[in-house]
Amino acid sequence: MKKLVLLFVFLNVALSLNAQEEKKSNQANFELGSGLNFSFNKGAYEFNISGFIQPSYIYEKTENRKSTQEFNSRRSFFMMSGKAVKEKISFLLQTDYSQSSPLMDAWVAYHPTNSITISAGQKQTFVNNKEMLIREDRLQFTDRSLLSQNMSRTGREMGLFIEGKFGNKFGIAPKLALTSGDGRNSFGADSRDTDAGGVKLGGRLDIYPLGFFSEGIEQTTADLKKEDKLKMVLGVAFSVNNGASASNGEGHREIELFDSFGNFSSPNYNQLYVDLLLKYKGFSFLGEYNNSTADDIDLVYTNDTATQLLVPQEISSYFLLGDNYNFQAGYMLPKGFSIDTRYEISKPEFSTYTNSLLKDSNSYTIGLTKYFSGNNLKIQTSFTAIQIENGAKQQIGSLLMQIAF
Repeated sequence: MKKLVLLFVFLNVALSLNAQEEKKSNQANFELGSGLNFSFNKGAYEFNISGFIQPSYIYEKTENRKSTQEFNSRRSFFMMSGKAVKEKISFLLQTDYSQSSPLMDAWVAYHPTNSITISAGQKQTFVNNKEMLIREDRLQFTDRSLLSQNMSRTGREMGLFIEGKFGNKFGIAPKLALTSGDGRNSFGADSRDTDAGGVKLGGRLDIYPLGFFSEGIEQTTADLKKEDKLKMVLGVAFSVNNGASASNGEGHREIELFDSFGNFSSPNYNQLYVDLLLKYKGFSFLGEYNNSTADDIDLVYTNDTATQLLVPQEISSYFLLGDNYNFQAGYMLPKGFSIDTRYEISKPEFSTYTNSLLKDSNSYTIGLTKYFSGNNLKIQTSFTAIQIENGAKQQIGSLLMQIAF
């Protein structure tokens, strides 16, 4: 009997110790901006639930027109991510419930080494300008620049992505992407509908001549951590969209052009970006240049009976073609305040063609941000004035609050 009692006590102690050990190997914690984090099997598997919301007020006034006002949640993101350390796998599912089609990102990545990542799925592509690589909750202003808004939509693409990051005091980050060329949710209104056109091939090369940015501000424009030493990244990106079917390449058969047999036939849409981002002791500067062109427009018709031949300059009424410039700078003041300014210029490829989608224009923006808890809790306000050649002046004022959980 004593032996049975001793055995029972021993088993209880062993099970109790095992439960305590198991509890220590599995952890859960919450931090503002980092979300709800779960860690299992001593960190072998990790899972995260997070998101952010941006209640906002927007005032717009166009010359000789009545002003408009709007209250909404500009963005309402919900995210789930995770990784399996031993298997070298990670994933992200990201949605924006402020949009009628909420799916933004849905990808799985394999990390063969610490420096290389291979991803497949719908992802924020790196073949756009630098600002479009920055997630929506980390923007320097209440909204993206006109360059970003014109030449991209959400910046998401469906396809295969290969990314590298090498070096220390001098760093390089080469990247390649092969995508559908139709933007996000690339199957159109119906998942049984096939993609329009061909595929999109693109790449980016980022060079860090003075080393990488401090951890935590790589994917922000503002210098939130006030770099002690000057840091910068010079980037070049390109893409060739074989048979694009939207004005900026992010859309599903929004453009109807035809070959001599009346079949759908769309030109190639090419984009080149050059950008520079630098940060130093609270000061930040971002300069961006874009050039967009179209080719393969010979024997393309505007009707399916092949009787109306597309003339060269007419292609600019289907695609956004020309040059765009964006320059923005900001400075972090004490107590979490930041003053920012932005200036932009757009020049259409065919300056004398009045039906060009890209207009000859310039704009400036001034902004003020109060950061309460880094980028996780902030209030932003901005004012933008837009002048289009031979067009009405437009003024946009906005106020935005953000909490990232």
